[in-house]
Amino acid sequence: MKTGYLTITHYSEGIYKEKGSKFLSFVHPVSAIEDIKQLISGYRKKYPDAQHVCYAYMIGTECNNFRASDDGEPAGTAGKPILGQILANNLTNVLIVVVRYFGGVLLGTGGLVTAYKTAAANALAENRIVEEQVMKQLVITFNYLKMNEIMSLLKEYNLTPSEKKFDTMCRISLQIPVALYQIIVTKLITIGAKHIPDGTFFDSQNAP
Repeated sequence: MKTGYLTITHYSEGIYKEKGSKFLSFVHPVSAIEDIKQLISGYRKKYPDAQHVCYAYMIGTECNNFRASDDGEPAGTAGKPILGQILANNLTNVLIVVVRYFGGVLLGTGGLVTAYKTAAANALAENRIVEEQVMKQLVITFNYLKMNEIMSLLKEYNLTPSEKKFDTMCRISLQIPVALYQIIVTKLITIGAKHIPDGTFFDSQNAP
């Protein structure tokens, strides 16, 4: 499993012009198919007079969920070169849309590939690529008497709970970088926790 991945930080735009045709390019950070569908639909509504709304996306930390659309352009001349820019930069969780206005002069397959590739690259050039960590959910339940040990462990690795409940039996939920996961597991066991396969830890004296 990967411990990190490259993605973009924000929305950005680009443009490429060739022989009267205009290629408007847009880059979005995305993480869900439904969001992608809404964005593409939005571009079709925003540019109803455009001849083509082509796109490519990649989502998921394993970089195995992707699609490219030519939207009526000759096969492989639009979606594939757009996707090629995503692959060339090893990106994921990104959508690139290129809207084309035809200028009256045919560009040929080679010209189209260059145009869509360049438009996508221009929009990416206005963005920033960062490395994000792959995260894994962890839930810890423990006796209140172990509070100091648990909280000290989280502080040591700068881990912040997303949810916490303190009572006689306490419960903490948090996201942990995959690279640290086994280290945290080992330390939890050392201070008296039992590893449950679903990612939940129980104090060994109160484990089911």
